Amino acid sequence: MTGNISPEKSVKRDSEAALYERIRELIVAARRTVVRGVDLIQVRTNFEIGRHIVEHEQSGEKRAAYGQDVLNRLSEKLCAEFGKGFSRSNLEYMRRFYLTYPGRGKISQTMSGKSPALKKSQTNSGKSQIAPANNPFPLSWSHYIFLTGIKNADERSFYEIEARNEGWNVRELKRQFNSSLYERLALSRDKDGIRNLAKKGQVVEKPEDLLKEPLVLEFLGLSEQARYTESDLETAIINQIEHFLLELGKGFLFEARQKRFTFDEEHFFVDLVFYNRLLRCYVLIDLKIGRLTHQDLGQMQMYVNYFDRFVKAEAENATIGIILCKKKHGALVEITLPKDANIHAREYQLYLPGKEELQRKLMEWAREIENE
Repeated sequence: MTGNISPEKSVKRDSEAALYERIRELIVAARRTVVRGVDLIQVRTNFEIGRHIVEHEQSGEKRAAYGQDVLNRLSEKLCAEFGKGFSRSNLEYMRRFYLTYPGRGKISQTMSGKSPALKKSQTNSGKSQIAPANNPFPLSWSHYIFLTGIKNADERSFYEIEARNEGWNVRELKRQFNSSLYERLALSRDKDGIRNLAKKGQVVEKPEDLLKEPLVLEFLGLSEQARYTESDLETAIINQIEHFLLELGKGFLFEARQKRFTFDEEHFFVDLVFYNRLLRCYVLIDLKIGRLTHQDLGQMQMYVNYFDRFVKAEAENATIGIILCKKKHGALVEITLPKDANIHAREYQLYLPGKEELQRKLMEWAREIENE
């Protein structure tokens, strides 16, 4: 026979559940700390191995064949004692790692096998966590294997900063690189803005800092050749909202789809409504599968005006409107909107862009702003 659970028993169960969650968080945090400590020791050890290899080469014979023979013999001995993690290809990675980051050679911690010093830090949520102190290499070895393959030093620095700040795993790092995030952000910036990408990563302080072009939506699974409607595009985005938020960039929170508001007894619908916590403002997105028109711009202006006057709080910043279209018309946007309008048209594409093409555009853009 079953009966209703008494309030006293219910409170006890809730208390036990809370206790379990607190203990579980401690165990998960501890395990993450151990894994992170292992990663840190591995990266620093590999850096030191690379340094010893390079210094040996510099004091030895000046022949490429000599260096290869040394690596082969070294790999054979190390693998015999420590396992396949010291294959010749891995030793090559360690060598390249040191050559890529020689300025970080002054490592304060000893490499005697002791764990690096740890210190407590505060996360954004206010909870304390264990973090390595004075760490010149904040990412995993797998991250650095990929990063050392990026030839452009500014681009490499940008991706290292973003991977660290945004917590990208290697898969996400590769996706952002393959989608040419650095070039797409750089093409929306002036000369100083491009320099800051390499020094600070993507810093969001004004609406323009969010913008990139084109937005790459290959994760939606839509084909360029297939016929699809704006509703199909919207549904695909909602089904892949996590990926879409990553593509939009920092600080975005999803609020609503087909957000309705009524004005003068007529109903209007905003395709997608987001909030950006860094800029503290609403971001409205309207989807267009065809060429941008001046009617589209006027409609978005009306949406933005409505949110600014009737939705946003007094302490919040002005609403941003983005029209995501297949083909924009730059001259039309310029002539239709006032210069201080908080509305932006951006193109999207359903496949990863050609990196070489975007790099060429970036070089042309850099020459233009250099000559201004």
